[in-house]
Amino acid sequence: MARRLVQFGLWLLLATLSAGAFAQPRAWLDRERIHAGETVTLNIELVGSVGGRPDYGPLHADFQVTGSTSNSQVVPNRGGLSVRSLYAVSLAPKRSGRIDIPALQVAGQRTRPLQLEVVADAGGTPQGAGADVFIENEGDDLSPYVQQAVGWVVRLYAAVPLLSGKIDQPAPDGASLMRVGDDAQYSRDLGGRRYTVVERRFLLVPERSGALTVPPAVFEGRSAPGMIDQMMGGSGDEQRARTRPRTLEVQALPANAPQPWLPLRALSLRYRTAPQELRAGGAASLVIEARVDGAGAAQLPELQLPPIDGVQVFPEPVQADESFVDGRPRVVLTRKFSLVPARAGAVRLDGVRMDWWDVGAGQARSATLPPLNWNVLAGGAPSTAPGAAPRSSAPVADGVAADALATETGAGAGPAGGKLWAVAAFFFAALWLATLLWALHLRAHPAASPAASAAKAAQSAAPNSKLAKPSAALRELLDRGDFEQIAAALRAAATPPAADDDELVERLADPLQREAVQALRRARWGGGDGVAARALLRDAFARGPRWQAPETEPDSPLAPLYPPRRGA
Repeated sequence: MARRLVQFGLWLLLATLSAGAFAQPRAWLDRERIHAGETVTLNIELVGSVGGRPDYGPLHADFQVTGSTSNSQVVPNRGGLSVRSLYAVSLAPKRSGRIDIPALQVAGQRTRPLQLEVVADAGGTPQGAGADVFIENEGDDLSPYVQQAVGWVVRLYAAVPLLSGKIDQPAPDGASLMRVGDDAQYSRDLGGRRYTVVERRFLLVPERSGALTVPPAVFEGRSAPGMIDQMMGGSGDEQRARTRPRTLEVQALPANAPQPWLPLRALSLRYRTAPQELRAGGAASLVIEARVDGAGAAQLPELQLPPIDGVQVFPEPVQADESFVDGRPRVVLTRKFSLVPARAGAVRLDGVRMDWWDVGAGQARSATLPPLNWNVLAGGAPSTAPGAAPRSSAPVADGVAADALATETGAGAGPAGGKLWAVAAFFFAALWLATLLWALHLRAHPAASPAASAAKAAQSAAPNSKLAKPSAALRELLDRGDFEQIAAALRAAATPPAADDDELVERLADPLQREAVQALRRARWGGGDGVAARALLRDAFARGPRWQAPETEPDSPLAPLYPPRRGA
């Protein structure tokens, strides 16, 4: 009876997890512009649905699909919990030019189409090409202004498989250096050799004018041993590479610079949604979007509306979508405002304006939105006419087209908000019920408690090693996770956690597990067989990691200073 209750409670919990809203799958490229001979990674994120890998068939017309990975995890959302799945596939373009990536089918839904630009001329061969391992760094602007965000990129090229390594780009004096996003990894042909490229992005922000020297970027690592070296017991060769110092000439603040100082490549504003009418006492939504080229979200002023006479304005937090395109940062800021009129009559929203400095043209510019006018109606709820634009008393300025005005549907807080609270209440009730049923089960079966299971596992372990049973999470990672996640999980499984992969290998007692970790390292750094490495990991860790017995200190010949406590 207790087991049936537990099964029912777990079923109810899983039903609650799947009760959240199914979001449209999100697709993006790690780079939107590449050179011929390079690969690009297409990422697809699916939230709220379980299973259903993407159909990569439509990609074969313009790309060679060279490898794919996937992983899933349970994440919190506004309705409780949901499953988040991330799929990544490496693509090698078959031609140059602009290539359309079609919408892909995944879990009964479709992604949005994307575009990739493939440049035929790679712009010269990097210095160091021909070596087994070399490194380069560059900025998108070598004569920036003070406080201008410079996109700084460090690329590691490796024509040999790497077991381990570390990329370091020290920050220069007189500037801040902040890493942006995850590393991008792709392949590139140089001089007849195939290189695996690891690209790391930074934001470099000069703090004063004058010459700014950026220290060399450095790589230190170890390559995988060849067949003969393996037979002789070799552990591979040490690999070191460094760039030359780079000097930037930082320009001072211009005399006619607008305040606040905002140096950018481009800036545009638009109304994403705007209400057609307002009613006294009712709430209506207004959404503003800012597209920025040349800065991160942290460097930009907050999107604000000017005061509206007779209308209360309630802003929501700013949503930022940051990316790194053409070697520099870009961001799309979106903010929603709720407008609540206090009385009927005419009201006016003055145009939103942002002043900025065009670093390319060297002159001040302004991005503006047209003012909006409404005649607030008495009482009731506001309505939004699909496809209709709000009334404006001035033309749209600075490249903001009139068709940028859009309407919003389904954004109200009435039925949707009630449904959201209902789902949340159902989730917590199911979670409470599952916890109660599990406690009843443990009470009826005390031998199955975690303490008893741990004691039984300890008794069955070998006397000269420590055997850790594999968790469901570890099994899931071995089957579907990427190699970086698997390595991190294995290091964390040690007690205390292993500092790096070398220490992980030393602390494993099983030779097959040590060899599996070495195969994992080779696959992570682009020179090993990923399929074979994953199969070896599954076999080696089927019963969990097997650790070396911890070293114990020898008994002291001296009597203890204090007698041992009773029961210790």
